[in-house]
Amino acid sequence: MFKKVLSTIAILVFITSNVWAQVVSGQAAPNFTLTDTNGQQHSLSDYKGKFVVLEWFNPDCPFVKKHYISGNMPNLQKEYTAKGVIWLSINSSASGKQGSYTPQEFNQFMKDKNAAPTAVLPDTEGKVGRLYDAQTTPSMYVINPQGALIYQGAIDDIPSADIEDLKTAKNYVSAALDAAMNGKPVAVSTTKSYGCSVKY
Repeated sequence: MFKKVLSTIAILVFITSNVWAQVVSGQAAPNFTLTDTNGQQHSLSDYKGKFVVLEWFNPDCPFVKKHYISGNMPNLQKEYTAKGVIWLSINSSASGKQGSYTPQEFNQFMKDKNAAPTAVLPDTEGKVGRLYDAQTTPSMYVINPQGALIYQGAIDDIPSADIEDLKTAKNYVSAALDAAMNGKPVAVSTTKSYGCSVKY
């Protein structure tokens, strides 16, 4: 009986230790620090007072390719960084798994796609991905100047890898940024992200 109780406790400890963080829209976004592909450290707390977008990406994922090959993601990055938004592109692929690139390869990918994030942040150990419960690539998060998470989830409302669908898709990220930057409430603060699973 005693062994059975210990076994049950061990199972419960295993389960609870593997439960990822659940970030909640409207609450403070968890702080983190990562080193970018050029060797510079970035902490979320450095950007208090600014809008911040966190974008989980994987260059080999068809859903990510859709948004980069079409120019959709690079155009969003350019539009909003020009307005003072900090855009952090995060890759949580573990070493040896799909989407795991060297810093130089990440930089080349962004250059080839004419992309313009503020920084590209490898998260090889997956700590930040798990902190934010990032499940797919792409996964998007918008944080306001007060440090609160105002949007999390999908980039848009059509979960496909077809570039043609971009013509009629509603972009949740731009909708959240436009509303918040104009002092209006964000109509949709949480959606279910779609894409490839993050390769932890």
